[in-house]
Amino acid sequence: MQRRAIQVRGIVQGVGFRPYVFGLASQLSLRGFVRNQAGSVSIEVEGQRDALDSFLDELTSRPPPLARIQEVSWQELDCLGQPEFRIEPSQAEHGSPVFVSPDIGTCDACLAELFDPGDRRYRYPFINCTHCGPRLTIITGAPYDRPQTTMAGFAMCDACRAEYENPADRRFHAQPIACPQCGPSLQLLDAAGARMDCPDPLADFAQSIADGMTGAMKGLGGFHLVCDATNAAAVHRLRQRKHRDEKPLAIMVANVSQARRWCHVSAEEQKLLASSRKPIVLLRKRSLPKGTTGELADSIAPRNPWLGLMLPYTPLHHLLLDALDGRPLVMTSGNQADEPIAYRDGDAPRQLAGIADCFLTHDRPIHMRCDDSLVRVIDGRELPIRRSRGYAPEPIGLPLECPLPVLAVGGQLKGTFALSRGAQAIVSHHLGDLDHYEAYRAFIADIELYERLFDVRPKMLVHDLHPDYGSTRYARERAATESLELLAVQHHHAHLASCLADNGLCEPAIGVTFDGTGYGLDGAIWGGEFLIGDYAGFRRAAHVRYVGMPGGEQAVREPWRMALAHLLDAGCDPALLEPAVPRAQLRMAEQMLDKRLNSPITSSVGRLFDAVAALAGLRQRVSYEGQAAVELEWLASEAPGAKLYPYEITSPDAHCPPSPLVGEGPGVRGRSTFDSSSPPPLVIDTRPLVRALAADCQRAAPREAIARAFHETLADIICDVCTRLRTTTGLNLVALTGGVFLNSVLTSLARRRLEQQDF
Repeated sequence: MQRRAIQVRGIVQGVGFRPYVFGLASQLSLRGFVRNQAGSVSIEVEGQRDALDSFLDELTSRPPPLARIQEVSWQELDCLGQPEFRIEPSQAEHGSPVFVSPDIGTCDACLAELFDPGDRRYRYPFINCTHCGPRLTIITGAPYDRPQTTMAGFAMCDACRAEYENPADRRFHAQPIACPQCGPSLQLLDAAGARMDCPDPLADFAQSIADGMTGAMKGLGGFHLVCDATNAAAVHRLRQRKHRDEKPLAIMVANVSQARRWCHVSAEEQKLLASSRKPIVLLRKRSLPKGTTGELADSIAPRNPWLGLMLPYTPLHHLLLDALDGRPLVMTSGNQADEPIAYRDGDAPRQLAGIADCFLTHDRPIHMRCDDSLVRVIDGRELPIRRSRGYAPEPIGLPLECPLPVLAVGGQLKGTFALSRGAQAIVSHHLGDLDHYEAYRAFIADIELYERLFDVRPKMLVHDLHPDYGSTRYARERAATESLELLAVQHHHAHLASCLADNGLCEPAIGVTFDGTGYGLDGAIWGGEFLIGDYAGFRRAAHVRYVGMPGGEQAVREPWRMALAHLLDAGCDPALLEPAVPRAQLRMAEQMLDKRLNSPITSSVGRLFDAVAALAGLRQRVSYEGQAAVELEWLASEAPGAKLYPYEITSPDAHCPPSPLVGEGPGVRGRSTFDSSSPPPLVIDTRPLVRALAADCQRAAPREAIARAFHETLADIICDVCTRLRTTTGLNLVALTGGVFLNSVLTSLARRRLEQQDF
């Protein structure tokens, strides 16, 4: 006989772990107890040594599906001779690491009950169990027990209490447990937010959607704006009201079969659609004959060969789709422009005034807003575009342990922050762009929530090198107020380091870091970088040739400005942009470049994409970030392999001053691990490329061929530069990182070329 004290750390609360342990111990005739502690489960088991070995083996190799075990440790104790195995009350323990499960889509067992007329939760929109339902969005403290959730105000009825306390029931300690007798209920509000008296709010809401109206529905982490995806007038009206002219809208469909009707779905994409995370998955559209019954409105994703599709992930979604006979629904974030999504009942009618005709809400509060996640599959691998509901706040394992708690505050656009704890990073849900005051307020509030929830008190704040980011100002002000250490990190070094960490690597690499904007060590705007580096430091080994950005940020919104800059730099006639751009505007921008007025220099590949899109006549102005580059990718995906445009790789010139090492940059702590005597960076001279591409545009070559040739050339540049750097450094590991590599065509082409060269 032996007794063992076992400690299990990880996502082991709110996922059915204690009932699983109870059942396993009972099956093996073991005695003792299991209890929740902050961030862990504590188990003491007593019995035959062989049975204890089997218990540990099962525990570590076959835990519950939603559990994520980080660590299991045990020690031997004296036997106590207990008569049974029991589940004991939870214990709070300050200082122990806390783990919180993401919100989980409705499981099959709950879905079966939802549509079973004989079940007491038949058509109850808040059905859940330990295997599904809200987690992050309702938790208010640790450990994860009902009093520390937004369900604390709902007293369980006798029937729910019996399930909650029965270790053999799948709702044992399911904290959001509820039923029609004791749980939350739906309400329907009019456009002004006044409660409407109706016996079945869901049925009335569904009828409004069927009648072509726009509704706002309270989901897991906030409100969605909903309309009939097959009603072109309804979709157009939603776009007008939300001032979202062209950016694609997400669609919710009833099941994978329906997804296949509209889109091509690979095995990996199907797996993601149907997973418990239920993200929006970017899928390639099918070509359907015009006039197809129930055809999706063209304005959902104008001229776009891709659709963002997701499956229902709450009981309420399932019921709404059922009430509408499974017709596809637009299901987009309930917000104005790029503001945070509305999530409080009292605020939603004000925030969504003029957009929603009615509101389907309920009285279960959302404690933390959380937007939908968005992913795509490239070469068979999942690539997150927006990591949020279903993923956050699941920790990401780090290959190195952080010596002290860190808060990293991220960049300005598509904001997230991260807390470090040992060898883990707890990355927040998507917060939006910090340009907006409401998003910045949410950023500050959610940092406070995460720190309290995960019991992490940072001793160091890490921020982007850019001095004007809202996140940088926050870090500097807080560090000064609380006397915390402060570390500035160059934007593209952060991209390289995070790519290495994401792949669990601890070795130097060639970092191909392409994006739209990043503050460089020389004060220029970087974005076409080849770095040699690791976590401790980096050297800028090559970059795309600098050109000016006439108008600064205005050049991001008007790609013709970047096209003009590249044409002039390459010695081409800017008249190529006429008449799409009036001559007076071209002359004004040309003068800005000539006199270097509000024309910062940039090496950005993102801006190079903009320039090519404008030259090809695709897009002179954009209505959302990255629109020109995305449309160029669409065109390239429709063309076969094409010719390569010429380019040159040269030593620096007057426009490309050498940059200091990371340790010599302003406000940067720590020195590079690389020799300061390294040569200055190579320069990818884009002028031959622009001249050849402009000639193709002038003779009206097919735009698809131009787009494909540009992508092929970029991939060739990547492979060429990496090969040169391998010769001088001996490095064979390449990290492709930065927003440009969300481009599936470029990423696939570059990966294939690099692998052919044995990288």
